Amino acid sequence: MKILAINPGSTSTKVAVYEDTKEILTVNIKHDVEELAGFTCVFDQYDFRKNIVLKKLEEEGIDVASLDVIAGRGGLHKPILGGVYEINPLMIDDIKHPKIGEHVCNLGAPIAYEIAKEASKLSGKDVKAYTVDTSVIDEMDPIAKLSGMPEIERRSIFHALNQKAVARRYARERGKKYEDLNYIVAHMGGGISIGAHKGGRVIDVNNALNGEGPFTPERSGGVPVGQLVNMCFSGEYTKDQIMKKIKGKGGLVAYLGTNSAYEVEQRVKAGDKEAELAYRAMAYQVAKGIGALAAALDGKVDVIILTGGIAYDKMFVGWIKERVSFIANVEVFPGEDEMKALAEGCYYGIKGEIPVHVYE
Repeated sequence: MKILAINPGSTSTKVAVYEDTKEILTVNIKHDVEELAGFTCVFDQYDFRKNIVLKKLEEEGIDVASLDVIAGRGGLHKPILGGVYEINPLMIDDIKHPKIGEHVCNLGAPIAYEIAKEASKLSGKDVKAYTVDTSVIDEMDPIAKLSGMPEIERRSIFHALNQKAVARRYARERGKKYEDLNYIVAHMGGGISIGAHKGGRVIDVNNALNGEGPFTPERSGGVPVGQLVNMCFSGEYTKDQIMKKIKGKGGLVAYLGTNSAYEVEQRVKAGDKEAELAYRAMAYQVAKGIGALAAALDGKVDVIILTGGIAYDKMFVGWIKERVSFIANVEVFPGEDEMKALAEGCYYGIKGEIPVHVYE
């Protein structure tokens, strides 16, 4: 099974080709900021990004007609259950008119759908396009959605693709099914999401996009609400400035002037006490989030998984382990291999090991 995976990012487009789950090609196509500045909105980039993907495949000697499956990074469509979804016109229409917000990931599914049509035409076979565990999957228990204000419902927006991929990988390596175990998975990158996985569903998770959970390299996480309200009505800040404090200029950026966890790690090792306090506080908040979700799982936790780019930092991981190892064994899957997760999702979905849904 030859699988093409496509993952649009803010200043790059990642492309990878797999034979079953074995990677045979991966490239990261960089885009100049000036090159993208001419586009008014995300969907204006559609033809530009699609043509770049096709050109790169041609340069690498990959015949589009040889492809069997196209996997596209999921967009901000309506909330759905996790799993694999065949991309259809309804999904694309919902992505083109997003209710949650505009993000470059919205281009992944439409590009995959169009390339699948082209591959089908060239090869004479039925090439399907799929997306896997998008960031807006919603499997939260009803009890977890109540915020304390009826006007505000807690939302499920998190690193679902990587969280579910590493949990499935952990289970598969032990001859078990993902649905048979209870996990707490902490994805730690520019954003941090911590999810409670039970019976194949993420029953509770923080909204990692804008204002819940631990603070991160560039996001504030949850902050004292009354004090935030006072800031909002102080007359000192615009709405845009407050939103930037929540996402973009919060967390480590606000405390230390950088969103690079690696840079902060080096500063800590060089004896910078201010950096150590902020970095330890971030680890402390991750540990508190894990502890809270242990309660959501009634204390029945089979494994805690730490993943994402910051999981490469053994010092940071060690600080978390010190606080949560009493709950369950801690496993580390460093990095965020979204391309592999997309390919594995499609492969195991077609094999019948992961649910394949119809978007409707």
